Amino acid sequence: MEKLSNPQKTIEILQKYQFVFQKRFGQNFLIDPHVLEKIMAAAQIGPEDCVLEIGPGIGTMTQYLAERAARVVAVEIDEGLIPILQETLKDYGNVTLIRADILKVDIKELAQEYGGGRPFKVVANLPYYITTPIVMGLLEGDAPVESITVMVQKEVADRMQAGPGSKDYGALSLAVQYYADPYIAANVPPNCFIPRPNVGSAVIRLTRHAVPPVHVEDPALLFRIIRASFNQRRKTLVNSLNNSQELACTKEEAAQALEYLGLGPSVRGEALTLEEFAGIANYLSGHIGERTEADA
Repeated sequence: MEKLSNPQKTIEILQKYQFVFQKRFGQNFLIDPHVLEKIMAAAQIGPEDCVLEIGPGIGTMTQYLAERAARVVAVEIDEGLIPILQETLKDYGNVTLIRADILKVDIKELAQEYGGGRPFKVVANLPYYITTPIVMGLLEGDAPVESITVMVQKEVADRMQAGPGSKDYGALSLAVQYYADPYIAANVPPNCFIPRPNVGSAVIRLTRHAVPPVHVEDPALLFRIIRASFNQRRKTLVNSLNNSQELACTKEEAAQALEYLGLGPSVRGEALTLEEFAGIANYLSGHIGERTEADA
């Protein structure tokens, strides 16, 4: 079958099935072979790999993946796309198509069934409205995932890769970088999609850390501190931690933690590195807890 990365072929398939784009699924289909090659290069797919594709659409990227990987498991939420995928992927015997919501799928079970328990390489053109829940769900859980190469809104890719002091730096940057090493492989303009999105896109690869780059006694506390630090960006870290609805932290305790790390009382969260946040969490571990209704 002719490659779907040819825009004319994509239009032909969509017209044949009278496909109607679903806004609720954030559907924008990639039609640029150069971008697809960049995604393949970033994902580093080899003949031994088992790939999990999220949202295959009409199968454009699935075809590229199937030609390179040992096995592709494609999870699609839109029931209307299943008959299209059954046609466009019929020549690829190493593709398994599953109609499901990726947020409700047991990825460990899929890896066991289709990849002998080996970690997946995840590749996806993600719906922009649900990018963060999907990415963090893959990173935070115990899903066997080696890397994640995804097309996302450029603004979100910038936030994932951002460092201290930049306007894009925030809770998402720190959460992603705790679990993985982010690398933006390509920027992608709107004219590479049908229909054209209103924003620019980017391909980002997240290579999962074998172990987190920082040691923390209580990771849950670390992320409560991080969220508190960026909920009110203009406030000092001392005030942000004290005001948090998730933490029972006094100004004195927050100031002591900063002093212990050699940081001044006027510092803001956006200036701190992941290592410094880990230091604060380790200092406060055992001294503070979650704020209860009685504390509020």
